[in-house]
Formats: sequence, C-alpha cells, structure tokens
Amino acid sequence: MKIRMATMEDLQAIAAIELRCFPVEEAATENDFKERLTVYPNHFLVMEDDGKIVSFVNGLVTDESILQDKMFEDTKMHDENGQWQMIFGVNTIPEYRRQGCAEAIINRVISDSRVQGRKGLVLTCKEKLLHYYEKFGFKNEGMSQSTHGGAVWYDMRLTF
Repeated sequence: MKIRMATMEDLQAIAAIELRCFPVEEAATENDFKERLTVYPNHFLVMEDDGKIVSFVNGLVTDESILQDKMFEDTKMHDENGQWQMIFGVNTIPEYRRQGCAEAIINRVISDSRVQGRKGLVLTCKEKLLHYYEKFGFKNEGMSQSTHGGAVWYDMRLTF
C-alpha cells in the first residue's frame, strides 16, 4: 500500500469512493473534489493498493479553530500558512476496512501537519467514531454546531 498526494486524474475514483462511504446528503460532489484538488492538493492524500485507490483524506488549512460547514464548499477559506489542518473526511472502501488503511492515512496527515508546523488538527465525527479518533489523541470538545447532511456531529481536536 502506498500513500501519495491526490491528483486530478484521481477525481472520478475519489468521488465514487465518497458515495460508497457517506450518505448522499453528507457526501461531497465530484465538483467539490475538483475545487479542493485545485486549491489545496497538498492536503489531499490517497492510499493505493496496486494502483487502486482504497482510501483518502482531505481538508483545508486555516487559522479558524473550529471546523465550520461553509468550509466544505468554500475553498477560499484555505490559507496555506494557517495553524489548523481540518479533516473533512476519512474514506476507506468497505472491503479494505479493518485493515489499518484509515489508521495509516490519519497518521500520515498527523505527521505532515507536525512537520508543517501546525497547531494541530480538527475534525467532526459521529458519536460512534469518538473512540476511534481518541486513540490518535483527538479530544472530544462536545457536540458540534455543524448541521452538515442533517447529522449530529462532535468536534474533535488534536493539539500538538
């Protein structure tokens, strides 16, 4: 398995994986991913198994300390010199789950963020995943203001 930065050539595969991993009302569109790959490709990683994308993670960098719903659609909020790495989604196709793919790609984003001198990482997750992100050192900051996709989210932060 290999982790690398995503490219525009990965766009269709990424969009298809997103739809396998999130309900339609929560999923980013192919156009959303096209904008993200254009504006902050250095913060968009994919994991491949023999050339097939099996997992990915993406998110912008900002000085804002809380992940806001508008960040999912407004790439202008990205600031390459920002203090916080936001994580919009960690996607792994079902047949590769429970094999360490998400763990490896999350650890890579954490490592990259440290090297880049960020204060830390911020994400939102559903209640059933709180324990998963806590094992990386993320702290639950309580229920989020997010109404993304009509779901209930929790704010999680990993501070270096």
